[in-house]
Amino acid sequence: MIFSNLCLRSRKVHFNYLLFKFATILINFASLKEFFTRTLTGAVLALLILGAIFWSPWVFFSLMAVFSFIGLFEFNKLFQPSGYGKDSLVYYFVGVSVYVLTALSGMSVIDVSNVLLIVLSFFILIAAELFRGSEHSWRHAAGSVIGIIYVAIPFGMMNAFFFIKSADLAFPSLVLALFILVWANDVFAYLIGTTLGKHKLSEKLSPKKTWEGSVGGIIFTVLFAWIFSIFAKELTLTQWLVLGLIISVTANLGDLAESMLKRSAGVKDSGKLLPGHGGVLDRFDAVLFATPFVFFYLFLI
Repeated sequence: MIFSNLCLRSRKVHFNYLLFKFATILINFASLKEFFTRTLTGAVLALLILGAIFWSPWVFFSLMAVFSFIGLFEFNKLFQPSGYGKDSLVYYFVGVSVYVLTALSGMSVIDVSNVLLIVLSFFILIAAELFRGSEHSWRHAAGSVIGIIYVAIPFGMMNAFFFIKSADLAFPSLVLALFILVWANDVFAYLIGTTLGKHKLSEKLSPKKTWEGSVGGIIFTVLFAWIFSIFAKELTLTQWLVLGLIISVTANLGDLAESMLKRSAGVKDSGKLLPGHGGVLDRFDAVLFATPFVFFYLFLI
């Protein structure tokens, strides 16, 4: 009788162990599948952006215009109260117009004084709310203005990096550096954070981010900036290293800022356009936040 009970208990333990192993395999397979999906999407997106950069400034302008519009849509969906966005034609029209004005001014296609129209566009958004008749009119207007500042203007500024410091269009190093240094920071911050990370950077906003990962990202981003200094002479070595530091720090802040936006909206991702990554804002959060800081740094030096 005792022997029979022991055998039965042993079978239960063995069955539970097999069930645990099977569940572990499924979890690992799902994680591996997500990793490959994320990697493949990231590689395709990187090739798309790099291809546009090397093809011509106008191809890059068109690609960023598409991403800008999608980003405006995602921000509107995240920030505004439920139901708002069905009648947002003015918001999208003004947002795309601000992108075009910012980009063409940076490319010296139009006079930079036209950027003043951006200020006028914000008042147009406020005026449009007078006819909406919503009790949240000022919230809508504020959200629209913030969305355009956060999304459309940085995307537009990126186009200026083709021409700042008399850059060579055959090898547009500054716009390349913007993306490659941000990507370097993301990759190495993740790798070092997952292997060595112990101290949380901001557990409330991004539980997986660590101080060790952030410091590692800074070190490798500055290292990549040093590599750029060897081939690209638009900046001095010191200026390149400072640029790498600025990009790494602001890229981390951009990631946290977008996490704050998603947390306030109660969602995991800003969209579903990019498998394994989420939406445009999920993928471009770091570069969007870094762009204005890089722009003004290059302007000052």
